[in-house]
Amino acid sequence: MLVRTFGSAVFGIDATTITIEVNIANGVNFMLVGLPDKAVQESHQRIKAALKNNNLNYPGKEITINMAPADIRKEGSTFDLAIGIGILAASGQISGEKLKDYLLLGELSLDGTLQLVKGVLPVVMQAKKDGFKGIILPKQNEPEAAIVDGIEVYGMENMQEVIDFLNNSKPFSPAVFNIQEEFQRQVHENDVDFKDVKGQSAIKRAFEIAATGGHNIILIGPPGAGKSMLAKRLPGILPPMSIEESLETTKIHSVAGKIGKNNGLVTQRPFRKPHHTISDVALVGGGSYPQPGEISLAHNGVLFLDELPEYKRQVLEVMRQPLEDRTVTVSRARFSVDYPAGFMLVAAMNPCPCGYYNHPE
Repeated sequence: MLVRTFGSAVFGIDATTITIEVNIANGVNFMLVGLPDKAVQESHQRIKAALKNNNLNYPGKEITINMAPADIRKEGSTFDLAIGIGILAASGQISGEKLKDYLLLGELSLDGTLQLVKGVLPVVMQAKKDGFKGIILPKQNEPEAAIVDGIEVYGMENMQEVIDFLNNSKPFSPAVFNIQEEFQRQVHENDVDFKDVKGQSAIKRAFEIAATGGHNIILIGPPGAGKSMLAKRLPGILPPMSIEESLETTKIHSVAGKIGKNNGLVTQRPFRKPHHTISDVALVGGGSYPQPGEISLAHNGVLFLDELPEYKRQVLEVMRQPLEDRTVTVSRARFSVDYPAGFMLVAAMNPCPCGYYNHPE
């Protein structure tokens, strides 16, 4: 019997809907095709244990799973739920009527519990665009997913709840999130305030001018002068984020896995302070499986480079193009991804190696 479920793969800060075709026939074999990476291939063992620990039967037949489009590499453990539910539906253990209307997302523990996953916001936005009625995902991801209007979001604790929902065994209510109300409540909340700085009128005036025009700024002064303290308070005098900026920033942080369990919307301008030992890849993004770097996590906010001369020359050189274009492109042999990088650069340094050049004492 052939059954189709739907999952999603994230590339850059955008998602692509993946159709998961599960076919069960006579024989004894398990075949997973469609360019799955190691984490996806290992889903077989997680799903098998989760089914048995929930008193469900794992079919002792030939199971063939195709993840289409087959030419896109599938990464991560977010396909566990879609594959597991597909196997149950194809073997006739649950109803498959609702599967065409819902996108499934989640990593399975061996006891069937759904684990937190990354990149939920772009997935939900793409699911809405593709016309899905709703999305089923781990309970921890519900606040982030509920940001998107016009699509039902169901946060589930475990696989059994998903089965009950698909079989109409129990009533479930979609998550409710008022984005306008939540945005207005959080947008003016700041952990630190610019008014805490006493004196320093000249540098405070320079910060106000830089914040007004979005200019980059460098602070040169002896240790203890207040460079880091002032830089940390700069986001507080930048214009409040718009909802569009907030959603774009949330997408980047979602893909990077920086959204907390109880936090849905990023409403404060980011402030990123990478250590001077950071590599160029960690700063601009990339890696074997490309991820956003610090300059993208600082998008719509502030990137603070403390002790600027201590950074490697190569690290500073790779920032030239992103500073000009406000975007960074990570290219690989088979594909390339673009990450936004519209940040305000603030750097700090001492005037000399000892830090006290021209000091009267």
